[in-house]
Amino acid sequence: MKLILIPAMVGSLAVLSACAGGITEKDVGCAGATVVGAVVGGALGNQLGGGTGKDILTAGGAVAGGAVANNAAGC
Repeated sequence: MKLILIPAMVGSLAVLSACAGGITEKDVGCAGATVVGAVVGGALGNQLGGGTGKDILTAGGAVAGGAVANNAAGC
C-alpha cells in the first residue's frame, strides 16, 4: 500500500502544480516523467533494507526517482 501511496502523492503534486497556469503539452510530459520516475525509484528503494529502513528507502527512492526523471525530461 505504501509503495502505491507515495508515488501517487508525488504525481498529484506534479499534476496540480502543472495546472496552476494553464496546462501545456510540456507540463503533461513533465508530470508523466515525474510520476514514472517516482514509481521506478520507489520500487527500487523498496527492494533494499528492512523494517523502518525499507519504508525510508522506498520514500527516498520515490523522491529521488521523480527528481531525476523530471530533470532528465528538461522540466
